Amino acid sequence: MSMPIKLSIDLNVNGVDYPVTIEPGRNLVSVLRSEVGLTGTKEGCDDCECGACMVLLDGQPVNSCSYLAAQAQGRAITTVEGVMRGAEMHPLQRNLLEAGGVQCGFCTPGMIMSATALLARNPSPTEEEIRIGLSGNLCRCTGYAKIVAAVQATAAGRY
Repeated sequence: MSMPIKLSIDLNVNGVDYPVTIEPGRNLVSVLRSEVGLTGTKEGCDDCECGACMVLLDGQPVNSCSYLAAQAQGRAITTVEGVMRGAEMHPLQRNLLEAGGVQCGFCTPGMIMSATALLARNPSPTEEEIRIGLSGNLCRCTGYAKIVAAVQATAAGRY
C-alpha cells in the first residue's frame, strides 16, 4: 500500500506566510478554509459558477474552487479577511451593510473580492461596468441593485 503524495508549500495569504503540507490535487478554497483557518471564502458550487469562493491572486479575481493550492505558491493571495483595515471594515463592506446589499451573506465575500478588484483597476466604474465586474458572482437574495449601489457609493467615496 503506497502513501499518498504530499507537498510542502508556503502560501502568502493577506501578507502572512503559511507553510502547509497538502495533497497535490487540493483546491485553494479547501486549503484556505482547512489548513490556513480563514473561513470567509465560501465553498459554493465547486464548479466556477457562483463566485462564493472568489479570492484575489496578485490582485486578480480567481475562483479558488478551481485553482490548485500548489499553483498559488509564490503569489499574493487576498481573501475577504484581508480586505479589512485592521479591525475596521473596508468602506465597501460598510456600504454593503448600509445599502442592504447583504441578506443571507453567502455571496458577500465573493462580491467583495470581485468589487475590490474592479475598483482597483477602475476607480470610477459605470453601473454597466460594475454589473460586468460582478457577473461572476451569483446572489439569490438581493436582486443585485443594492450591491451595485454599494459599489457605486464606494467608488464615489461615500462611507
